[in-house]
Amino acid sequence: MSEPRLHLWLAERLPDLASRLVDEFGRRVPFYAEQPREVLDGQLRPAIEANLRIAVKTLRQQRPFTVDERAEVIEWSARRAEQGVPLEAVLTAYHLAIELCWQALVEEASEEEAGELGALALHFFGYLRAVVPAVALAHAQEGRERYGELRAARRAVLDALLVGAPADEPALRAGVPLAAAYDVLVLRGDPDPDPAAARQLTRQVQSVLDAHARSPVLAVLDGMSGTALLPAKGGEAAGAPGRARPATAADCADPLADLVDRIVLATGRAVTVTTAPAAGAAAIPGALRESAEVAELVLRLGRPPGLYRMTDVLLEYQIARPGNGLAQLAARLDPLDDRPELMETLRVYIDQGHNRRRAAETLQVHRNTLDYRLRGISALTGLDPSGPELAAALTARALR
Repeated sequence: MSEPRLHLWLAERLPDLASRLVDEFGRRVPFYAEQPREVLDGQLRPAIEANLRIAVKTLRQQRPFTVDERAEVIEWSARRAEQGVPLEAVLTAYHLAIELCWQALVEEASEEEAGELGALALHFFGYLRAVVPAVALAHAQEGRERYGELRAARRAVLDALLVGAPADEPALRAGVPLAAAYDVLVLRGDPDPDPAAARQLTRQVQSVLDAHARSPVLAVLDGMSGTALLPAKGGEAAGAPGRARPATAADCADPLADLVDRIVLATGRAVTVTTAPAAGAAAIPGALRESAEVAELVLRLGRPPGLYRMTDVLLEYQIARPGNGLAQLAARLDPLDDRPELMETLRVYIDQGHNRRRAAETLQVHRNTLDYRLRGISALTGLDPSGPELAAALTARALR
């Protein structure tokens, strides 16, 4: 049986059809309409010709794709993805190509050949059914690779900044603008043993950071814990020395405290966030050390989750410095070791800001009982419970 004339006609017209398709894509597909002619002829035309050749070959041989032909389609689509052609533009082009080829066949077919058009339509539909998944796969694979490369490039910028290494070149490669100042954040939250849940928490925290900064934030996160460099608003880190006090009540709101609240709201998890200002890239390693030390101190003290700066734990930070002073200060409470009710009374009394009424209510004892216990503490330690030394000794014991 001889080959249908329309098949032969289509094979002979491939160069003309390719030229027509290039023109139509440039006119009707928005992405290609913005490209210069040399891009259409140099990058688009070879892809069109290759796909038309495969489509016509499978048509003439009345068969589906082979593995090699599918691989060739994926390769051409991967090139489009590498060149930044959006997936929607590629899929639109494939459908438009089939439409235009079908129109050309309808115009060419004689009345006697009208019956063949149905079979041709089915073949072209089958071609699209095979091509579209391959094209989507190629773009998805390229997207994953590009995302991985971008993430690695951004991580290189972050690593350089955290250790004080030059970051201009890696930042340029990654397309990351360096800020004039940063708030260096250290996040600490309970780990999630479920890897999938931990990844979701990582995405949620990163999304909140990005939304707060209105741009992608350099961060390395594992669930609720990690480190982030938050570009400071107006180029000056929050809490940096010399910053003018806000003039209005609205300005007095702490944007970093609001950020912590948003993280908690997004994840449903408690988190401790410590921060230190870095006035420039060179100051980031020192700010990171400060923020990490504050985080360790806050957790050792058993403070509730929330936002902390050095100024929030300045006394405790100084008390915790290495040396014999910490042990000696903690030893001032040794006389209370055999009187746990007095130790608990002292802790609650200090936690309540030396307020006798609130302390008595918290301990659920009478005010007279509280006063009796405070006198006992004073007699055993030789110190006034209302003075700063016992509060410092209690902190030293917590850090011992």
